[in-house]
This record gives sequence, C-alpha cells and structure tokens, in this order.
Amino acid sequence: MLLDVNVTFGVVLALLLAAAAGVVAVARLGRARDSLIAGARAAVQLVAVSLVIGWVMRHVPLLLGFLLLMFAVAVWTSGRRIVPAPGRGWWWTGAPIAAGVVPVVAALVATGLVPVRGIALIPVTGILIGGALTATVLGGRRALDELETRRSEVEAGLALGLLLREARLEVARKAASDALLPGLDQTRTVGLVTLPGAFVGMLLGGASPWEAGAVQLFVLVALMVVQAVAVAVVLELVARGRLARAPR
Repeated sequence: MLLDVNVTFGVVLALLLAAAAGVVAVARLGRARDSLIAGARAAVQLVAVSLVIGWVMRHVPLLLGFLLLMFAVAVWTSGRRIVPAPGRGWWWTGAPIAAGVVPVVAALVATGLVPVRGIALIPVTGILIGGALTATVLGGRRALDELETRRSEVEAGLALGLLLREARLEVARKAASDALLPGLDQTRTVGLVTLPGAFVGMLLGGASPWEAGAVQLFVLVALMVVQAVAVAVVLELVARGRLARAPR
C-alpha cells in the first residue's frame, strides 16, 4: 500500500489543505474558500464512491448509470464555470464532453481493448471525462474572455464582410487552443517530470513496468484526442453564440 490510512494521514491531509487555502488567501487570489470546499468535497465524494463502487461494478445497468452520473456532473461543473448565472446555454457543454469521450470509449469497447467491466470501464471513462471537462472549461473561458477583450476586432471583422461566426472564430481560436497546453505538456514530460496515476496504479497492482508504460501511453494519447475534440466543439459553440455570458 502506498499510504497508510491512519490518524497521521488525516492530520497531514488537513494541514496540506489548510496550507493550500492559506497560500491562496495570502496571495489574494480570491479562491481560498473554494480551495477548502473543493478539498472537503473531494474527501466526502471519494469516501462515498469507495463504499458503492464495488457494488456498482458487479451490475452492468448500475455501471452505466454511474457513468452517466459522472458525465452529468462534468456537464454541470463545466457549464457553470464557463457561463455563470445569468448567462445562457450552460447545458451545451455536454456536447464537447460527449463528442470527445463517447467515440473513444465506444471504439475501445468495440475493439475489446477495454472490457465492459467496472474495474476497467470506470477508471478509463473517468479519466477521459475529466480530461474533456478540463479542456472544455479552459477552452470556453479563454474564448469568451478573448471575445470580451477584443470586441472591437469582432466588429471590425463584421465591417469587412465576415459572418459573425467567422469573426468570432478569428478572434477566439488562438486563445481557445491554449486549453490544449496542459495535456500536451503532460504528454511531453511523462516519465521525466511526473509518473502519472495510471502508471503508478498498474505498478502497485503488480503489472510489469512495460505493461504499466503501455497503459499510460494509451491513456495519454486517448486524452489528446478527447481534449482536441472538446476544444474544437466548445470553440464552435462559443462562435455560434450557444454559450454566452450575460452582458455586463
């Protein structure tokens, strides 16, 4: 076991969470409360998942329901992060997440690389949904921020005869592409800077380093596909006005 779950574990975990929130507060980044809430939610959610996941993995209908729950939470989280109330269209964030994740998972299941068993399907799908969530949020927020900052350039494009979608794409495309950088950097530096979770988990589970490396490479490449599709779709939704913030 990598970590002993005991009183010391709980104390150190609480101190690390407090340190994270403290640094945010001292630096006046405005997210100290969010950091504490995120850490507390993670603890509660992981305890709950740990209690039910063994039962869920033994029943295919419950397994599919659990995957849908993961997707729904990702849509809600990304939608509210990109388009805070009273903005409109937050539910459209389901499109980039689904467009990236569903074809990849379907291909993995169809080829037999990932069996329809919870022990394989839940972690793989969860990793891909998480990657799509991150790319959707970063791409959507950066695109909308850029459109607000460079509104005059959009208007100039319209004056030159561009359609509204085309003018928005010209302004927001580069900013939205920045959402791909975390995934690209993670892939470039894997094994040199960090050993990702799938690799470490395989090793702890008894797999050989070659097997663990192959699985991790597979996950990273699949994530690149998912995130590229998610950013492309969320950029299109922003350009078409499906995702929009309330006017200031």
